[in-house]
This record gives sequence, C-alpha cells and structure tokens, in this order.
Amino acid sequence: MQTRDRISYSPALQRDMHMRIIGHAGKPCLVFPSQNGRCGDFEAFGMHESCQPWIDQGKLKLYCVDSIDEETWSAAHLPPFDRVRRHEAWFHYLIDEVWPFMREDAGWHGRVMTTGCSMGAMHAVNTLFRRPDLFDTVIALSGAYDPEQFLDGYTDEVVYQNSPISSIGGMGSNHPYIERLNTCRIILCVGQGAWEEEMLQSTRTLEGILKDKGIEAWVDYWGKDVNHDWPWWREQLKYFLDRVMGRPETANH
Repeated sequence: MQTRDRISYSPALQRDMHMRIIGHAGKPCLVFPSQNGRCGDFEAFGMHESCQPWIDQGKLKLYCVDSIDEETWSAAHLPPFDRVRRHEAWFHYLIDEVWPFMREDAGWHGRVMTTGCSMGAMHAVNTLFRRPDLFDTVIALSGAYDPEQFLDGYTDEVVYQNSPISSIGGMGSNHPYIERLNTCRIILCVGQGAWEEEMLQSTRTLEGILKDKGIEAWVDYWGKDVNHDWPWWREQLKYFLDRVMGRPETANH
C-alpha cells in the first residue's frame, strides 16, 4: 500500500499543514480525524485496513488531514466568535486548497467522497452538506451534528452554516441544495452501545430533519453491543465501502 506525507503552507490558516496520503490511484476520499486528531490517526488505528481492497486495486485514494479542533470547537478558553472564525478558515483551507490538490494528485475529474468518525463524522457531513457540488459521498460514523453544544449557547451566522442540524433544518422547501444533495450518497451510521448516547440522539434528530426536507440518506443504527470505538468503526467502514465502491475484485487462481 503506497503512502506518503505532504507538508504545505496554507494561506487560509497561515501555517504549514500536514497530510497523509494512502493509495496510488482511484476516487479521492477526504478523511477527517476524530476530535483534536491528526492526519496519521486513521492509519494508526487501522482504519486504512478496512479500505485496503479498494486501495490496492487503484479504486480509492485517501487524503487524511489534520484537525484544528483544539483551536476551534475544543478551545473552551477562547471567545466563541474567534473559535468559529478559525474553524471557517480551516473550512476554506479544505475547499480552496485540499480539494483541488486531491483532484489534481489523483487525476480525478468528478466529485469526491469524505469520511470520518466521531467529530470527524460531523466535519465530513458538514463539508458535503455545504459543498455538494464538490462532494458526492459521505460515510459518517458515530457523529454528533450540532457543534453549537461546544459554545455554551453562543451562535451567529458562521456557527449556523457549520452546524448540520441548524443549516439543514433552516433550509426552505425549495432550496436548490436539496436537489443537489439528492444526487449524493449520504450514509450516517451509529451504534447503540457504550458512549454512543449523544451520537445516537443527534443522528436521530438529523434523520428526522433530512426526511422532513425530502433529502435521501441511508441512516443505519447498529446494535446495543456496538460501542463508540475504533474496532466497530473499522467494521462499519468496510461494510459501507463494500456497498458504495462495489465488491473488491478477487484474484483468479
């Protein structure tokens, strides 16, 4: 499995940013780490192994980015106004810098996919919901989709557009993004075991909002033995990739 690291200066964030690239060809996938995570986490926790059949066959290429959650949603010591605007700068880094690089690097001409676990799932969903013209698939595992909870009641227009529950809930019935989102594959998965209570409630809330707006999504609730943890996320990712990417080819013997 081909891997490489990339360090590039981000004009949006005004600092160097790290990326871990896994694979040699195929559809690009933007991979978000969980809360406060780094670009190497996906590989360190074995998530890349769930993708290996498609990576090895040149059907999937992963672009794992750093979060800056410790400067935004996790930075309770900073003013909420500053935190959400720092997050918005990171979002522009993803859209204006990472997305074009992914397509050029992979030689890909269509929309791309995204995935993440826990807070990474929230970032993945938010990214596709805001830019369904650039992304066509999201696999979100154990996400909570209302980041306003981190801001002690503070909200403004930037918070609103980065909160999937708020931004989708506030869409008018004729919003043009509804039609565009229905060209996407939206997969939300959550377990019902340990440490999943908040994510389970949030997923149900988002599911209801999506149904109300007429936005199609596959919302999959796994069992009460399914915990908020990496072993289950590895199983879930492989399960959904099998359905999104198609069964990997088997060698003839």
